[in-house]
Amino acid sequence: MTTRVLICDDSGVARKQMARSLPQDWDIDVSFAEHGADALEAIKEGKGDIMFLDLNMPVMDGYETLENIVKQDLPTLTIVVSGDIQPEAHERVKALGAVAFIKKPVDQTNLVEILSDFGLYRPGSLEEVPEEKHAAHLSNVKKAAGELDYRDCIQEISNVAMGQAADLLARLLNVFVKMPIPNVNVLEVSELEMALSLSQENETFSAVCQGFIGSGMSGEALIMFTDSSYSDMAKLLNYQGEVDRMVELELIMEIASILSGACIKGIAEQLDISFSQGHPMVLGQHVKVSDLIRANSSRWKQTLAIEITYEIENHNITCDVLLLFTEDSLEKLYQKLSYLMD
Repeated sequence: MTTRVLICDDSGVARKQMARSLPQDWDIDVSFAEHGADALEAIKEGKGDIMFLDLNMPVMDGYETLENIVKQDLPTLTIVVSGDIQPEAHERVKALGAVAFIKKPVDQTNLVEILSDFGLYRPGSLEEVPEEKHAAHLSNVKKAAGELDYRDCIQEISNVAMGQAADLLARLLNVFVKMPIPNVNVLEVSELEMALSLSQENETFSAVCQGFIGSGMSGEALIMFTDSSYSDMAKLLNYQGEVDRMVELELIMEIASILSGACIKGIAEQLDISFSQGHPMVLGQHVKVSDLIRANSSRWKQTLAIEITYEIENHNITCDVLLLFTEDSLEKLYQKLSYLMD
């Protein structure tokens, strides 16, 4: 009997990777959704006996989707597939009815073990894959991705890397880190300033940068903390006494090192390269974004900017991580990304 499989993810790259990871000798009919609202409609249409569900999506994220599946009593078995690997993310999705959690990028061996454990798939269940079924599988892989571009590829590898960084931060502070959808753009420095001007004009920041270089690419990780974050950061890291300028410096250096190091490493691992990282450097304390960008405009010029905004749930802590690749790194980066688009 054919099993109807639904893959729900806003990234064409992730949908393609998931479709490719499904066993080719599994008797399935695969459909796709780009966010939770689409997935709910697909399930109602009978297209989702099993659903592989991402968490960070526009319109309706994975958590909201799981809540609606329970609320509407929809007939589907959900396996979460996400770059958000925080322990609490696992606990939350299980409490909302997901039967399993798979981290991105998908490991096919792990996937097969989970499917087998739940009796959803038995290796070798089809002695020989019919030619038409194999062709349909390849067609589904292509259909899953849609029209891929480099921005989609960069956004997906950034999503996985930021999940690794959030996991380290969550474990350090014993908190839950709210994960955004990464924002990817090629920008001039003037446009970078405008992109960050969404912050309140009277808000000030402290910033740390850390350079990286390797495999013909280079850039910097820029980590910016709102000054209103210091009090809660000090509490979570058990700092005693007055939070003076030196304590503030220690706080931002400790957290910035975790976030920048994990993001840079996570991207490098997915591109199968290595980056050498420089020492973190403070760019400014208690300054406005416009002043910070203008003071460093000669460093960046035109740049590929990957923006990730982290928020700590139930605490007044907000942090922007900007991964800035130099203009002359883009050609090499695109070459490395091309395998995701094949």
